[in-house]
Parts: sequence; C-alpha cells; structure tokens
Amino acid sequence: MSVIALVPARCGSKAIRLKNIRPFCGRPLLYWCLHALEKATSVDQIVVATDCDEIVTCVNDFELSKVNIYHRSAKNASDTSSTEDVILEYLGSAQFAEHQLLMLVQATNPFSSSEHFDSAVAQFNHSGVDSLLSCCRVKRFLWSEDGQPMNYQYQNRPRRQDFRGSMMENGAFYLSSVKGILNSHNRLHGQVGIYEMPDYSALELDEEDDWLQGEFLMRKYVLPTPVWSDIKLFLSDVDGVLTDAGMYYTELGDEIKKFNTYDGMGFKLLQEKGIKVGIVTKEDRELNRRRARKLILDFDFHGVNHKLELVQRLCKDLGITLQQVAYVGDDINDKELLSAVGLAACPSNAHRNIKSIPGIIQLSASGGTGAIRELVETFLTKEG
Repeated sequence: MSVIALVPARCGSKAIRLKNIRPFCGRPLLYWCLHALEKATSVDQIVVATDCDEIVTCVNDFELSKVNIYHRSAKNASDTSSTEDVILEYLGSAQFAEHQLLMLVQATNPFSSSEHFDSAVAQFNHSGVDSLLSCCRVKRFLWSEDGQPMNYQYQNRPRRQDFRGSMMENGAFYLSSVKGILNSHNRLHGQVGIYEMPDYSALELDEEDDWLQGEFLMRKYVLPTPVWSDIKLFLSDVDGVLTDAGMYYTELGDEIKKFNTYDGMGFKLLQEKGIKVGIVTKEDRELNRRRARKLILDFDFHGVNHKLELVQRLCKDLGITLQQVAYVGDDINDKELLSAVGLAACPSNAHRNIKSIPGIIQLSASGGTGAIRELVETFLTKEG
C-alpha cells in the first residue's frame, strides 16, 4: 500500500512572514519534515502544495529525490481556506487509488523523525483503524469554562507520577486512506487511532516565542550531537574557509589572500590537544603553502581534485576511520567529503548545497573571519 505525504506550505503567514522557509536551527523550517520523510522507508512520494515561487526554489535546492511540487490554487492559499480544501484540491488533480494512504504532514512541527513516520504507518496498517493522528501526552489538569474538571476528579487529586494525563493533538501528521478522505471530506474519519509522540513535540511554531523555544528543544532532543572526543584529525579547506573567498591582485598581477590569525591559533589549540590538523585544497598556490608552513600544520595537501579519496588514504595511513575526522568546507567540491566525515562544519557564507548536508554544523562566522576558531572553541567547551 503506497503512501503519499502531502505537506501544505503557503506564502501567507500573519504572525511570521514566509514562516515555512524561515531558518530554524540553521535550515529552512520546511527542510526538517521533508528530510525526515525522504528517509522514511514507508513513504513513497512527497508532495509540497504551495502557491509560492520562493518556497518552490527553496525546496528544489534541497535536492530530495521523493519530493514533487504541487501548485495549489490561490483560492486555497488564502487566510480563510482550510487544510481540507488543499487536500481535496490535490486529490482532485489526478487519479489516485482508493486504497492509497495520504499522510498530511505540517512543517510547523519539525520534531517528527523518519522513525515516527514509519512506525505510524506500521501502526495504521496493523491496527485496523480508519484514520490516525499524532498526539503527545500532557499531564495537566484540564477544566471547562463552566468550572467542570475534564480529565480528573479534584476530590481525589492524583499524584503526577500516577496521572496518565490526556492526549493532545500536536499537529505533526495525520494518516488516512484516499477513499476515506474523499468520502468524509476530512483528514480524520471513522475509527481514529492515536500515534503517541514525545512530550517535546507538543510545541507548534506559530509565534516568535515558539521559535526560540523550538530551537532549544530541537537541539536538545532531535539533532545529533557530534562526538567530539572521537576526533583525531581536523582538516579544512582554504578558499572560503580560511579566507573570505576573495582573490586580490596587485598592479603587477600578484595574487593576495587574507588569512585570519584567530584561525591559526585554533589549529595550534587543537594540536595541543593531540589532534592532528591540516588543509586540503583544490588550489595549488605557493601562498597557501607558505601559510601552512607558518602554522606548522601536520598535513597540507594542494591541487586535490578528489578530496574524499585523499582523506580515505590518509585515514588508512593513520589507522583511523572517517568518523574520527572533522572537516570544514564551503563549496560543492567539499560536499562528498563533508557527507562522509564524523564531524562536518561550514562557515555561514557556504554554498546552499553545503548547508543542506544533514547534521552539518553551520557556524555563525563567515570564511576568513574566524570560522575555524569558532568551531575549535566549541570543541574546547565540550571538552570541559
């Protein structure tokens, strides 16, 4: 039974302009649910329903193989249109088998993982329910406006550890058959099942304050933590990382580059920790060699066209794995290596394709302004 994931993402947003592609933990908000859906083995196709050219461009930059764009009508992208309107418009745009499953996924809850999606589909298939929604458990005593307790008896107030709480819809995703949606004109119908998610997923990003809290929760519970203690080799690109990517020429034609002394001290601090350091660059210039010699780097590789192959050979010589390598790069010729190492990072002005690498650390400093030092100081902080 095939599963189509539909992700509505319109331009309009009253509280936060272009909310769906606003940076959240270093990437556009929409990226997080799309990336998780891309990894989910149960999801066959992902459709972003949007009316916005900026969103289309952003989504295409992710280069996710399962993702397609559906251009929703202006009528169903207004402030008064409902999500059901968008679902029914999309289902009416082509022929779908009635037994196909449609998973409605909302970008404003970025805490869903591929494991959540796969587990929910499995639960739906085995439970016999007609539709399913994601919820989280909240242990709060709820009351109606007329002063009636809704989920406990105040005469016999339970202890928190004994209180089951209530299931709250968290807006992450909904699952139903195409047939059920077309018959009911609703995302939920018939016997409804609940897929329980962690309590931190209760937050939906609708207001500015939600953004700050959401990024804290995302970094604490969802994003992988680099294992700094495993790193034995620290490597960096040159142009765009140790420099500002500019090429300066004198009247005589001499090439000049500006390096940052803070980065040089960063390499030295790592060496004092027993970590070998070096540069790997496609450029083959004497001024890069001079900089490497001045810094007394352990390794400096120049004129390298296939960086991953070189680093793999170096790891073999050193008796370490790629997971024990940290690399900082900024452009598309760094992508292969950045995607393979244990700790990947990039300066703030890196190419968008580099920023989209899952798990990469996006530094606040741009190339040539102390990006390496920023990462090293983070490492030293982690080391205590």
